[in-house]
Amino acid sequence: MSYPSPEKDGLPGLEARLQEDLTRLDLPGKDWVQPRLVDGERLLDVAIIGGGMAGLTAAIALRNLGVRACNFDRAPAGFEGPWATTARMETLRSPKQLTGPALGLPSLTFRAWFEAQYGRQEWDALDKIPRLQWMDYLRWYRKVMNVDVRNEHHVRHVHLHPDNYLELTLQAPDGQKVVGARRLILATGRDGLGGPAYPAFADKVPAHLRAHSSDFFDYNTLAGKRVGVIGAGASAMDSAATALEAGAHSVDMIIRRNEIPRINKGKGSGSPGLVHGYAGLSDDWKWRIRHYINVQQVPPPKGSTLRVASHHNARFNVGCPVLDIEVREDVIYLTTPKGTFVLDFLIFATGFKIDWHLRPEYAELAPLVRTWGQRYQPQPGQEDAELAACPDLGAGFEFQPRDGVDAPGLAHIHCFSYPAVASHGTVSGDIPAISDGASAIARAIAGSLYQEDVAAHYAQLEAYAEPELDGDEWTAAGPPLPVEAQ
Repeated sequence: MSYPSPEKDGLPGLEARLQEDLTRLDLPGKDWVQPRLVDGERLLDVAIIGGGMAGLTAAIALRNLGVRACNFDRAPAGFEGPWATTARMETLRSPKQLTGPALGLPSLTFRAWFEAQYGRQEWDALDKIPRLQWMDYLRWYRKVMNVDVRNEHHVRHVHLHPDNYLELTLQAPDGQKVVGARRLILATGRDGLGGPAYPAFADKVPAHLRAHSSDFFDYNTLAGKRVGVIGAGASAMDSAATALEAGAHSVDMIIRRNEIPRINKGKGSGSPGLVHGYAGLSDDWKWRIRHYINVQQVPPPKGSTLRVASHHNARFNVGCPVLDIEVREDVIYLTTPKGTFVLDFLIFATGFKIDWHLRPEYAELAPLVRTWGQRYQPQPGQEDAELAACPDLGAGFEFQPRDGVDAPGLAHIHCFSYPAVASHGTVSGDIPAISDGASAIARAIAGSLYQEDVAAHYAQLEAYAEPELDGDEWTAAGPPLPVEAQ
């Protein structure tokens, strides 16, 4: 018998091998969830907002357990997540060998996909994964795993229905619709419960003279302009490099710190122990670990920094906190302790924030959800606005109500985006542990669905009547012989 060979048959061979793997593992799991009907329509077992890496991985992890999911994403097909839209790095930061969303399937890894097309020698020569090639891999992942993603579906409102299910109001290409689901996963990325963060002085700059590094923005419009970039992280470097490559007259990086961070503390702490042990740590340890990483900050990748430094018209201005900004006749005058910068455009690479007001679709949920700020009081000097704003999630990534709030349906909504970091660590968006996080949330949802319908499952157990034996496999013995004859 011959088996499919990716080495000989390219992607078709890999896809055939993947199907063999799934068959051997008896995947996907059989559908066992009790159908629940509302007005004659079956509720979705799970709705997932987001069709990017996290949403796809969660959908497959659920299907492997026999739970049906449907993803809704506002982007056109093939442009989910940041990779082919707002991300501007040349390559990923993550090491190429990480298995990412493969969920333990060797044939589903980026490496398998890459080698099937380019061979082992090219894999050995590859340093980092090109960003757009990663997006191509995710497109393939979605296709071969047949994930049900509804593109150009924008969630306008999430409603906790009093009959213990969720209603999603969606704007779709064919108009507005309402979809019911028993569980909901928010797989909405880095800004999943908010949006771009700006310093207070940003309000002094007119909208046409500024952008956030996460904006959909045409950097070609910066040709010939004097550009400033606020920040020194990965997005700051990538934005600066993109502006320079688009022909900016100059780029000044305005960096508050006296030195750019050099050590990636998060990378140094990574291990299976942290991935699987973080959620069970005490509040004190969770806060201590995450706060330390936040304070130390993650340095920009070496390649991104060199990409900027290769331009003679790029300047790294450290020790330059912004003291004041004035705009006169569309020219920005940015004052720092080291002098005043004269700029034509300003890019804020200042990260994201959790802010429910920026997510009107969750307006009904915002006053119900308990946060870490309401759960935990840090020691003096350990205050952390980002951690305090994170939702206080349960063991299955579910939202929990504030003290005194009666909202039982809130536990049917699971946060699988960056704000889960305070409760569960970095398992809900970053490549290294995305499969671990998806598997954990899938197990939690499968268990909760069974518990909710335990009476029906018990009735099914009682009604089960498929015989293992027909009754004619043996002959009943007669009375035993007398004792003295034995």
